[in-house]
Amino acid sequence: MKITEFKDLNMNDKIYKAVEELGFETPTPIQVQAIPKLYEGKDIIGQAQTGTGKTAAFGIPMIDKVDTKGNSPQILVMAPTRELSVQVADELRKFCKYLPGVKSIAIYGGQPIDRQIKALKQGPQIIVGTPGRLIDHIKRKTLKLEHIKGLVLDEADQMLDMGFIEDIETILETTPQDRQTAMFSATMPKEIERIAKKYMNKPEKIKVVHKELTVPQIGQYYFEVKNHEKVDALSRVLDMEESQLGIIFCRTKKGVDELVESLESRGYAIAGLHGDLKQSQRDRVMKRFRDGTIDLLVATDVAARGIDVDDVDLVINYDIPENFEYYVHRIGRTGRAGRAGIAYTFVAGRQIRTLKSLEIYTKTKIKRKTIPTVNDIAEKQRETIAKNVVTTIEKGGMSDHVNFVEKLSEEYSSIDIAAALLKLMINKNEEDAMEAASDVNSVDTGAESGMIRMFLNIGKSHGARPGDILGAISGEAGIDGNMVGLIDMFDKFTFVEVPEKYANKVLKVMNKNRIKGRRINMEPANKKG
Repeated sequence: MKITEFKDLNMNDKIYKAVEELGFETPTPIQVQAIPKLYEGKDIIGQAQTGTGKTAAFGIPMIDKVDTKGNSPQILVMAPTRELSVQVADELRKFCKYLPGVKSIAIYGGQPIDRQIKALKQGPQIIVGTPGRLIDHIKRKTLKLEHIKGLVLDEADQMLDMGFIEDIETILETTPQDRQTAMFSATMPKEIERIAKKYMNKPEKIKVVHKELTVPQIGQYYFEVKNHEKVDALSRVLDMEESQLGIIFCRTKKGVDELVESLESRGYAIAGLHGDLKQSQRDRVMKRFRDGTIDLLVATDVAARGIDVDDVDLVINYDIPENFEYYVHRIGRTGRAGRAGIAYTFVAGRQIRTLKSLEIYTKTKIKRKTIPTVNDIAEKQRETIAKNVVTTIEKGGMSDHVNFVEKLSEEYSSIDIAAALLKLMINKNEEDAMEAASDVNSVDTGAESGMIRMFLNIGKSHGARPGDILGAISGEAGIDGNMVGLIDMFDKFTFVEVPEKYANKVLKVMNKNRIKGRRINMEPANKKG
């Protein structure tokens, strides 16, 4: 039978449910070949690079071997680095979402050993670790391997290059001979062949050769940023781009919700898509995206399956994908129908190593870019204004304005007049914000007729409730609480509608107020970014 979907792999229904929620669309070649053989109990040697889906290839069948009645290690995964150990353990944990009795932990050097000893005493059945730290626990007798059923060597060639050969052999000799063993390596040096011959039982070899996956008309770039600076960096990138429709990808549903909140508070016309949305909600979001009511989507990989919009000209990988095939699927959302497209990827800290592996996988150079500065954005504004000026001149119909300039020209040069007007245009947004306190009524915030929608920098995570907002407005501004409209509270901010005739007063008193000890910043909400 040809395997085309994960359900064809006859895995545990509870694991399949977790895999489906993670957005895995179709099995990768290494998964198609490895999973059935491991389910049959065979030892395997898989030659495959990072990003081919190896973790799922060995993780799914190995997890299925776990006996939840046992509280001693049953599955052992060796990985060369702390980062890979954590990544593998996290992914295995996701596959175990609906297997409540199955626990996995990562143990590695650099983490307090006392904490690891405490975690091992909790009885995890799946251990992922670096060879050196595994040996340390074996010597301390805090890790016992006599009940190991399945053992995995991930990135075996890298572990050999790092000098772990003796540790690996010691660990292999400590585990039961009747265990099932899987080894994955990008290359196959003689030392790996020797280990396989000595410690594995008639292993079957699997080799994955991937084809060229990139789309030529898509420009691919990356930004190196710190995690806590990502939202600010993203805002600057969006402000620099003249994108009509863009999609921003996050790994998790929670990540989507948090990013939508952050960007919405900054005035961007944006909505989120993830697996928790009902079909009717999803349809509404997609309708708004297609008709241009919103110009940005934040989505998970699974939610993006049904997005079929030709006009998307920008894709941003806010989180670098764990599965490199997802990267190809993501950037393929742009550059359609012969159009040019652009894809940006945010890389934080040591993820730069993952990016280099991604370049090898896609056989493409992903060029580095620097985050735009405030001056870059100002220059971009000037360029946009210049284009608009030229377009306006070419359209004509400016006789009244020409007369106005001619009168000013009697006293000032035309160049000075043009420069002054340009300065006024560039500073318009800042001046509008300053004038909001004195004339809120002129602002269209998208609220109901007769109301003004306000933004406040306080939300649920600050311990605030809608009643706190209502009480502060009615108490400080002296208006009846029944006159306050919709209060829409999020984790870090709140939108509230107040009567238009009291808007200036509310804004003035609230900006001198505190709620839950937090200094309040209130301003008219943006209707559209």
